[in-house]
Amino acid sequence: MLLESINSPQDLKKLNIHQLNTLCVEIRRRIVEVVSKNGGHLASSLGAVEIIVALHYCLNLPQDAIVFDVGHQSYAHKILTGRNARMDSLRTLGGLSGFPSHTESVYDPFTAGHSSDAVSLALGLSAAGAGKAVALIGDGSISGGLCFEGLNNAGHLKKDLLVVLNTNEMSISPAVGAVSVYLNKIISQPIYNRFRESLERFISERLPKGKIIIKLADKFEKELKGFFVPGMLFEELGFRYFGPLDGHNLEVVIPTLRNLLTFKGPILLHVMTKKGKGYPPAESEPIRFHGTGPFDVKSGKPLAGSTTQTYTDIFSQKILELAKENKNIAAITAAMPEGTGLDKFRDKYPDRFFDVGIAEAHAVCFSAGLAKKGKRPVIAVYSTFLQRAYDQLIESVGLQNLPIVLCLDRAGISGEDGVTHQGLFDIVYLRAIPNMVVMAASSARELEAMLEFALKLDRPCAIRYPKSALSPQPSALSQIELAKAEVLREGKDIAIIALGAMVDPALLCANMLKKDGIEACVVNARFVKPLDKELLLGLADKFKYLVTIEDGILDAGFGSAVLEVVNRPVLRLGLPCEFIEHGRRNQLLEKYGLDASGIYRSIKAHVNS
Repeated sequence: MLLESINSPQDLKKLNIHQLNTLCVEIRRRIVEVVSKNGGHLASSLGAVEIIVALHYCLNLPQDAIVFDVGHQSYAHKILTGRNARMDSLRTLGGLSGFPSHTESVYDPFTAGHSSDAVSLALGLSAAGAGKAVALIGDGSISGGLCFEGLNNAGHLKKDLLVVLNTNEMSISPAVGAVSVYLNKIISQPIYNRFRESLERFISERLPKGKIIIKLADKFEKELKGFFVPGMLFEELGFRYFGPLDGHNLEVVIPTLRNLLTFKGPILLHVMTKKGKGYPPAESEPIRFHGTGPFDVKSGKPLAGSTTQTYTDIFSQKILELAKENKNIAAITAAMPEGTGLDKFRDKYPDRFFDVGIAEAHAVCFSAGLAKKGKRPVIAVYSTFLQRAYDQLIESVGLQNLPIVLCLDRAGISGEDGVTHQGLFDIVYLRAIPNMVVMAASSARELEAMLEFALKLDRPCAIRYPKSALSPQPSALSQIELAKAEVLREGKDIAIIALGAMVDPALLCANMLKKDGIEACVVNARFVKPLDKELLLGLADKFKYLVTIEDGILDAGFGSAVLEVVNRPVLRLGLPCEFIEHGRRNQLLEKYGLDASGIYRSIKAHVNS
C-alpha cells in the first residue's frame, strides 16, 4: 500500500498523479475504517481528501501553513502528517483529537473546532511573513460574519494569501463548468500573469491615458469572468477569483494550485467536492454521516447501542407540543437543526423555523427582533457555540430585557469532540448578564417543566442540559418557581447542593455516605441565577459542611455564586479552569472526580480533614 510509505508531506512529492489518485482511495478506506469504530466526522472528511492531498503536495509544510476552518474535515491531513499509525486512537481518551490540535503536531498551526476564523488566522500568519498561508474554508463556514471580516481585511491589506473555498451544495451546468476550467487554465498561467504585469507597466508609463485603459481592461476581465464564473463577490472584496473547479480532479487542481501559489496578493480558489465521496452510504446520507457514531462498514447502519432517550430528544418533543399550543413560538438554530433536535420542528412548522447558518451572533440579534414584536423565540444551540454571541447576549437581549429562551445543548462535558466543544463556560458567562435567568435540568420531566416555565417569563432565560442519556427521574417533581431550589433528600450531617446533571451522582453519593453513617441532605439547585438565597442561608445555619457540585469550571461558577451568598467555607466540586481533552463523557467525569465515587471520595476527605 502506498499509504504505508507516507510519513510526512515530503513523501507525497515522490509520487506521480496516478499514484496520488491511488493514495486518495487508500486514505478514504482508512478514514472509513477508523470512523466506523470510533465515530467522528465522516462525510466532510471524505469529501476533502483530494484538496488536502493537493495542498500537501504543493506546499512546503510545516514552513507553510494550512489553516482549517472548523477542522472536522482534517482526517486526511492527520494521516499525511505522520499520524496514520495513531488514527485508531482518534477521539478516544489520550488519543488523537478529532480536530487539528496545535499541541498534537507542528503541522497544526492552530487548534480548530469553531467556524469562520480561518481567513483571519491565515491572514495574520501572512502579515507576519511566516511562509505561505492557506485558509481552507467551506460553504457552511462562509456563512459566519467573521469570515467576511477576514476576507474584507485581506482584500484591503493586499497580503499574499490563498483562500480555498470548498463547496458541496452548489451546482453549475457542464457548459459553464467547461468554460470556467478553460478560463482559469489561461489566467492562472505564470506566462499570462507576467505578460499582464508587463503590459500594464508599459501602458501606464508610455500611453497618455494608460491608467484609464488599464481600468477598462480590468473591468473587461472581471465582466468576462463574471459572466461565466460565480466569483464577483470575492473580486469586489479585493481577491482574484479562480474556479469553480472539480475538487476531486487532481490533474486540474494540482497545476492550478502550483500556479496560484506564485501569485502576489489575496487569491481565492473555488473548488467543488462531494460530501461522503467514495463511500456510498455517506454519499447518499451526508447529513447523517456528518457526525456519526460507530457503524457497520458494509451496510452503513449504526452499530447496536443504547436506545435510551437523550435530553435533546426530550427538548425536540416538548418544543413541538408547546408550539402547537402557542402560535407565537419560533425556533432558531445556527446550522444545527439535527444536532439540536429542531429538525422535527422545521418539518412541522416551517414558517416558524429559522436556520440562520453558522452565525450565532446574528441568531441572537434576529431573535431579539422577533421578541420585540411579541414572538417567543427559542434558540437551540450548543453551549460552546453560544460563546460567539456574547456581546449580543448582553447588548441585544440582557440590556433590552427581552423574553428569549436559550436552550443550551451539550452543556458541561460533551465528550469525544474535545477541547473546542466542551460546554464548560456557560454558567460563568451567563450568570454575569443582568436580567438573565439561568437554569439547569436534572431530568427529562424537569427539562420539560423548565421549558414551559421559561416561555412564561417576561425576561431572557437559559436552560442548560448535557449530551447524555436521561438521568433517572426523581420520585416527585415539584413545580418550577423562580429562584426556588428543590430538596430531594433530607439529612442532618452535610448538605450537597447539586446542579443539573450532577443531581443524579449526588443522590448516588448520598447512598454511599449513608453506609458510613453520614446523613446527607441533597438539594437540586435548579437555578444558577437567581439563586434560592433563603434556602442557602438556612442550609448554612443548619449544616457544618456544605458541598456544591457543577459540571462547569469552578472559577466564578455555580459554587462561587453560592459562596457569595453564604459567606462561609464551602467544598466546591467541579471542573478546573482548563481546556478539557476529548474522551467519552463518563470517562471524563470519572477522571475529574464528578461521578458518584469521585464525589464520595472528595466529601469523605473533606469531612475527615
